[in-house]
Amino acid sequence: MSVRSFENAHPKIGNRVFVDPTALVVGDVEIGADSSIWPMAVVRGDVHSIRIGERTSIQDGSVLHVTHAGPFDPEGHDLFIGNDVTVGHKAMIHGCSIADSCLIGMGSVVMDSAIIHSNVILGANSLVPPGRELEGGFLWVGSPARKIRPLNEEELKFFDYSAKNYVKLKDRYLAG
Repeated sequence: MSVRSFENAHPKIGNRVFVDPTALVVGDVEIGADSSIWPMAVVRGDVHSIRIGERTSIQDGSVLHVTHAGPFDPEGHDLFIGNDVTVGHKAMIHGCSIADSCLIGMGSVVMDSAIIHSNVILGANSLVPPGRELEGGFLWVGSPARKIRPLNEEELKFFDYSAKNYVKLKDRYLAG
């Protein structure tokens, strides 16, 4: 696996975390226990911090990054992803906050200072513009993302199922 420091920032990898050998984790990054970073994913906390919770899965080809502090954004933006989150393949997650128990669909883009509350399904190829806030408990889709309908009981159960499924899969990878 490629886990690297940047300047004085060293990634902190929790217990039983799987980072695929082709993935990159660099800088001020913390990854909680039982999480997984899959092939070709990039988690680059070089100019701000990235925090990923427990049992969270960052799928193949996803890019997680932050925004530097500068004249156009004096404080910059770190990145926070909660527990039991599944980030689909090739998602772009940038300087935002994603609460617990969410599914971020394949190819979606979540931009600076966006906030996604708990229990959200963001459909594939959706765009969450800068500063947008997605209310929890709903399906959101489109570009820009629009609230479609409340999640049903089956969909709400999916968050726990997905998190546990990826914990089992990463355990198989860790076992060799």
